[in-house]
Amino acid sequence: MTPRERGTPPEHQKFTGCWIAGHRLSRRRLPFTCGPHCGGVPSDLLSGPWSLAIMVLLVFGDAFFVIVPGEIAVTALGALSSTAGTPPLWSVVVCAAVAAAAGDVCCYLIGRTVGTERWAWMRAPRVQRALGWARRRLDGGTATVLFTARFVPFARLAINLVAGASRLPVGRYLCLVSLAALGWAAYQASVGAVVAVLVPGGPVVAVVVSVAVAVALGAAIDVVSRRLRR
Repeated sequence: MTPRERGTPPEHQKFTGCWIAGHRLSRRRLPFTCGPHCGGVPSDLLSGPWSLAIMVLLVFGDAFFVIVPGEIAVTALGALSSTAGTPPLWSVVVCAAVAAAAGDVCCYLIGRTVGTERWAWMRAPRVQRALGWARRRLDGGTATVLFTARFVPFARLAINLVAGASRLPVGRYLCLVSLAALGWAAYQASVGAVVAVLVPGGPVVAVVVSVAVAVALGAAIDVVSRRLRR
């Protein structure tokens, strides 16, 4: 840093490199800089225009693959919305609900089209036990099962496949699954927003803590659901 740059107040300096590499502040604004940063993780990396799109893809994929962190993405953006003000919380809830409902409907259509025994993975003992449990639960109360299964990753996959295979009326299914997806999205985003309000430290700390809370809640729900299936 030149003597002239040393005399420049930090708020007038621009970050011209990678914060991970510890590049120094400079008065010069390079084409790839996005604004002044005086250390820490730039929040615009998390709240940029692609954040909602990435969340939508993760939530949609979570309907098929339980290892995809859809819940974590919604909770993280909920925390970021509360601390940074962007993206708006309502947009996080709406986008997550639409993506969740779309993923569940796709699983329903797979069950309705090919059934629950067409592919080899469907005939695996663990999957067959889950599908059998889903059939029994659907016989006992469709609305309650669709709402509760939305919060349990593997259970919602089984429930939606069985709902399609059992030819649950499309109109009724769409209504119930949309309401369940909206409730799930509002819950996940609210967890992140509440954690962000309670935990000081800025957007990054809020996101990290809210993700940890989401993982803990998800693990607790999984334990309870396994005990109930037994």
